[in-house]
Amino acid sequence: MNNMDKHNERIAKMTFASVYPAYIAKVEKKGRSREELNQVIEWLTGFTRENLQTLINEKATFETFFEQATLPPQANLITGVICGYRIEEIENPLTKKVRYLDKLVDELAKGKKMEKILRT
Repeated sequence: MNNMDKHNERIAKMTFASVYPAYIAKVEKKGRSREELNQVIEWLTGFTRENLQTLINEKATFETFFEQATLPPQANLITGVICGYRIEEIENPLTKKVRYLDKLVDELAKGKKMEKILRT
């Protein structure tokens, strides 16, 4: 198994519940709200707040999280570099979706306007 396979497997097994508090801390530290974060997550995944809370309570892995998600057609407009990886070059579909989410959280924390984050 090469390093990229290990990386992809690690991401698949990571729970959304373990990362969500870091997302909240990141955006709140930069003056954005949890509600805005949830709006971004809802746009990307189609999850309501109730769906999201259920997945957190169940400690769903990112694999399960994105299996249940319905990404919008505009998701492919999420490009750039996040965590040292150029999103448009990521081959593993699950890893790409997780990096989409990371990128949107990063854009929110950097103060980007919601219309631009949601690709409207």
